[in-house]
Amino acid sequence: MNNSLPKLLVTGGNSQLACALRSHPAATVSTLVSCTKEQLDITHTPSIKRAIKRYQPDIIINTAAYTAVDKAEKNQKQAMQVNDIGAKNLALICEDHHILLIHFSTDYVFDGSQAHAYQEIDSTNPINVYGLSKWLGECAIRQHASQHIILRISGLFSEYGNNFLKTILHLAHKKNELQIVYDQITCPTYAGDVATVLFHMMKKLDHFGTYHYCNTPSTSWYDFAIAIMKEARKYSVLPLKKIHSITSAQYAALANRPTCSNLNCDKIYHDYGIAQSSWQQHVTHVVRKLFL
Repeated sequence: MNNSLPKLLVTGGNSQLACALRSHPAATVSTLVSCTKEQLDITHTPSIKRAIKRYQPDIIINTAAYTAVDKAEKNQKQAMQVNDIGAKNLALICEDHHILLIHFSTDYVFDGSQAHAYQEIDSTNPINVYGLSKWLGECAIRQHASQHIILRISGLFSEYGNNFLKTILHLAHKKNELQIVYDQITCPTYAGDVATVLFHMMKKLDHFGTYHYCNTPSTSWYDFAIAIMKEARKYSVLPLKKIHSITSAQYAALANRPTCSNLNCDKIYHDYGIAQSSWQQHVTHVVRKLFL
């Protein structure tokens, strides 16, 4: 990658992360091409090869993923095809073409039983199909792509696509009351902030491997919903009047979720000087953007 402006090829062009990367100010100084599944299907090797031949990228950023956690329990084959086999396909082809592969993974590779925040070196133990499929995808990339960055993130939200924040706002227009789990702790993370992190890393690129990044502080999904509504009520009078806290057992989702999957982000700070930002400020930004 001798060119100071590396050519970037982004998969999963309709994802939150792809949209955030495409709209980021730093994207204007790079040659960034974002491909939808119809343009580049990571489960289909010839599709990947055609895209590489056409765009000649220096870096492939894989945001394509099967992310429907509950549906994955019933659609295991589809989740594995995208998150495991798709990642393997990219790794093999990137290795053949000497292309750096940047891949996104998840805190759901951990079981959430650890009392302190998870480091990159901690043992994984996914407790749902989605987490397992993402973990297998990580393993495939480590095995087949000698030059890669795997970035684990958590609780992704943004003004784009489908996510918890937008779901809460959608329901707030339709319901008087909601029930949200309080016994699952996460670190909500803004997709636009992840894009900033990624562009920062690509300026340096002197360390590779697996990294964690999330916003701070950790919080429950219940408290995250409360914070979202606090911002939303600045802009609109909404039907939603009450959010009730319930347990995971009461919610009875198809897929188990980690109880507490906080990510330790010391490594990315040590290697790249990237410090965590607060999710509260990003919620303020996103809610304002959605209402105004």
